[in-house]
Amino acid sequence: MSPAAPSSTSPLLDWRVRFGALALIWGFSFLFIKVGTEGFAPFQVTFGRLLFGTAVLAAAIAVKRDRLPRGARVWGHLAVAALLLNALPFSLFAYAELTIPSTLAGICNATTPLWGMALSLVALSEDRPTRVRAAGLGIGFVGVLTVLGAWQGFSGLDVTGTALALLASFSYAVGWIYVRRTLSGTGVSNLSLAGSQVGLATLQLAVVTPLFTTVPESVELLPLLSVVALGTLGTGYAMLLQYGVVAEVGPTTASMVTYFIPVIATAAGVALLDEHLTWNTPVGALVVLAGAALTQTRASRRAAPPTTVPQPAAVPAETPPRAASRA
Repeated sequence: MSPAAPSSTSPLLDWRVRFGALALIWGFSFLFIKVGTEGFAPFQVTFGRLLFGTAVLAAAIAVKRDRLPRGARVWGHLAVAALLLNALPFSLFAYAELTIPSTLAGICNATTPLWGMALSLVALSEDRPTRVRAAGLGIGFVGVLTVLGAWQGFSGLDVTGTALALLASFSYAVGWIYVRRTLSGTGVSNLSLAGSQVGLATLQLAVVTPLFTTVPESVELLPLLSVVALGTLGTGYAMLLQYGVVAEVGPTTASMVTYFIPVIATAAGVALLDEHLTWNTPVGALVVLAGAALTQTRASRRAAPPTTVPQPAAVPAETPPRAASRA
């Protein structure tokens, strides 16, 4: 995302405060998912977060009087982006957290830059392989193996849940590459594109959810509040915060929020959900983040600048080169 033109008025909050709020919101998203699945089916959690997120973004679009995208081609690409960046990864994380702790889900989310770099070497000509980036990819996946405890046969971990979380991160990477190749240069604001994308993802879940779930016999307050917070804060308000931070300090600094998300997700899971933490989890997470940081280094100062693309409406989440992510 390219920085916006400087505003003529000073923001109410310093960008560092908004940056910290953004990291907290996306870090806590994994806790909200975990609590939400205690009262709702995973598809219902995803539908709820998308619905509330769409409401926030639609209100912002209305206030700013942005125009919606035009043309069947653009809407078709947005529908694919909605699937890859919202409907699919959000649902996969919700299903994953039925059997794995929120701490592990947050760390799996941090692997998105690794998947993105590996894919971009093939799909995007401006992302050329370098020794540093290749080393980052290798280091990052060593970190993944450390988190999973590969030397002890992944004992104590639910293989299916972990695989779903990693697949969600992979979906973010694929989706970002798709967006960069199909939706740059549309002439529509990032907010309008992202709001339309989340709206389409909501429609997709509105079709899928009734086919695989039934209406809950009772609605518990805490899971309901978690889904509301996940949508309004993690999918709606957080995106608005990110736009402001990117416009003020640029995409490179803004993308650093990615490295705080698994730390906050781990702290929240351990402190508030009493999730067990062994030594290899934080150590492996640090290795993953170090590798991810290396994969985002530029090969040359003459490399082409990133094109303007809509920010992903996910998740805590996810991180193609030079872009932040959330689930």
